[in-house]
Amino acid sequence: MVNTCLQEVPLRTVQSFGTESIDDLVTSEVHEQYEEQGYWIAPKLFEPEQIERLRGAQERLWSSDYDHDLPSQYGIQKIDQESPSVRQQCNGFWQMDEIRKAVTAPLIGAIGGRLMHSDIVRLWHDQVVYKPGLGPEGACESAGNIGWHQDYGHWQCSSTRNMCTAWIALQDITMDMGPMLMIPGSNKWGLLEGSNTFGQKDLSALREKFSSQTHESWQPTPCLLEAGQVSFHHALTLHGSGPNLTHEPRMCVISHMMPGDTTYRGGHMWHPNLVFLGPEAQDGQPFLGPYFPRIWPTDR
Repeated sequence: MVNTCLQEVPLRTVQSFGTESIDDLVTSEVHEQYEEQGYWIAPKLFEPEQIERLRGAQERLWSSDYDHDLPSQYGIQKIDQESPSVRQQCNGFWQMDEIRKAVTAPLIGAIGGRLMHSDIVRLWHDQVVYKPGLGPEGACESAGNIGWHQDYGHWQCSSTRNMCTAWIALQDITMDMGPMLMIPGSNKWGLLEGSNTFGQKDLSALREKFSSQTHESWQPTPCLLEAGQVSFHHALTLHGSGPNLTHEPRMCVISHMMPGDTTYRGGHMWHPNLVFLGPEAQDGQPFLGPYFPRIWPTDR
């Protein structure tokens, strides 16, 4: 049982690393890796107490024990506790205070801002993801797979591909847990046709589909993280994951970030975020307001 009554622990800051500037954390070497490989794994940004609270918040979310009853435009995912399928709730920050603190953490935003070369960072949306543990016998079960995809394949209504995702591990992520797999360098392949494939389960078919478009080397690299570590990846980086072959769930919270000047790109793929632009949305209309909270800079 997770203890949800822990003493409050402040979110980590740049100063907790003994540095005076975010540029001492996101160095030129980090920029080079992110731009060449399409992702970067940061050191631990969350303390164990924070991770325990986030795990408790996720468990409460799946049990319909909310801090706030009103769901976002995504609605509430119906959960079958016995299902091997991945659980995904977008915009969990609407209903769970602890998730809001994590996905809008100033340090997450500051790092995202440096990687996107943007002075202002806003939340595009978040995800709360739970991959059930199937045990070793689940190797042939595809329900726990997350398809190879590009985030921007789902976000083509936004004016920029220069968006950044922060993936927060809520436990140690080992190889047998179905870790997120990155394709290094795929951020430089451009937007691939039909890459809005998060929900597709046949990883081999998707690999063949995208390989035939690029004719590039395909070398999946696992993101093996300790609890509290965060990986950051570009919106064009191909990634996916296979089944969780342990008996424990693989849990994470994800912050999808955009530059502060991101606007609506009319005439392209629909996305649930467009409802907040109103019935007469115009090309070039900015994504602003409480639905897209500013993460960095902040007064907090």
